[in-house]
Amino acid sequence: MRVEFTLNGRKKSVDVEPNQLLLNLLRDELGLTGTKYGCGIGMCGACTVLLDGEPVLSCLTLAAEVDGKTVETIEGLGEGGSLDPLQEAFMETGAIQCGFCTPGFIMAAKALLKENPEPTEKEIREYLKGNLCRCTGYVNIVKAVKSAAGRAKH
Repeated sequence: MRVEFTLNGRKKSVDVEPNQLLLNLLRDELGLTGTKYGCGIGMCGACTVLLDGEPVLSCLTLAAEVDGKTVETIEGLGEGGSLDPLQEAFMETGAIQCGFCTPGFIMAAKALLKENPEPTEKEIREYLKGNLCRCTGYVNIVKAVKSAAGRAKH
């Protein structure tokens, strides 16, 4: 089946299998390896991407579901070689740790800040509870999101 969608600001038209997952389309066929395969059952959030601005788990989303929609991945953040404020904040606060879960956290946080530009620490923790970090360093991740939120105000 042919699927047409916008991926990181660019129109795409690709053939997908009816049971093909969005995660596999992004990583295996489109070469966007920033989206990580974590648990494969929707428990860890490592594969989080934005679908029409909403965070979704690409390991549980069929590729066919993106027809006519907009998909944003970690590769689509930032402009003209500059990092997104969230990416900068993650680097500056040391929230990156091993880095495996970072793309999923950043994409979920992007959706949070769009929905709520000034979240409290409690709201950040609640919003990101579907994203798991095996390094267990949530303190710096929360600091990074708060820092990025502060930058958006200025």
